[in-house]
Amino acid sequence: MSYNCFLQALENRRSYYKLAPESNVTDDEIVSALHDVIRHMPSAYHSQSTRLVLLLGNEHKALWTIVKEILSKEVPPAVFVRTESKIDSSFASGHGTVLFFEDQLVVESMVSKFPLYGRNFPLWSQHTSAMHQFAVWTLLEEMGFGASLQHYNPLIDKEVKSRWHLPEEWKLIAQLPFGLPLDTPEPKKYVDASRRVIVLK
Repeated sequence: MSYNCFLQALENRRSYYKLAPESNVTDDEIVSALHDVIRHMPSAYHSQSTRLVLLLGNEHKALWTIVKEILSKEVPPAVFVRTESKIDSSFASGHGTVLFFEDQLVVESMVSKFPLYGRNFPLWSQHTSAMHQFAVWTLLEEMGFGASLQHYNPLIDKEVKSRWHLPEEWKLIAQLPFGLPLDTPEPKKYVDASRRVIVLK
């Protein structure tokens, strides 16, 4: 990929909140893309602590049913009406969801193996997850999808692990629902880059 193509991919990645369940690619192609991200993303000390769970079809819908059931008990009814509508049209309506986890057994093993930097590994684990989130999000966009990054954890953690029999040591970090985009994001407003980038020679 050329510099210009990479820059265009960065610019194209936006948050889409109206999704359709259709897909222009096969599910196998989505799985292959996730494998590529997992293989090539960096991690602190090559710890490879990130875990991805791809939910499609009824499993994707089940996740957002879990979210709604939990939120219905946590927020006032008047607020939940708006919340439910947003979930149904923005997240559950899509083609799938990628769940991002960090394996805490791996993180703890790195703490023990490198005690001098031990207290940094939980933070570095978050950095690792963030890189995977960004890469998956951008790659899905390049495949024609729209997506948005969500954080209903830790409210949903217990039910998610129970539903899909996931290890207790996996810490849920984020959820990325995706589907064919049905809207166009508003133009972004940018702070001048010269105020955010310092050059020293």
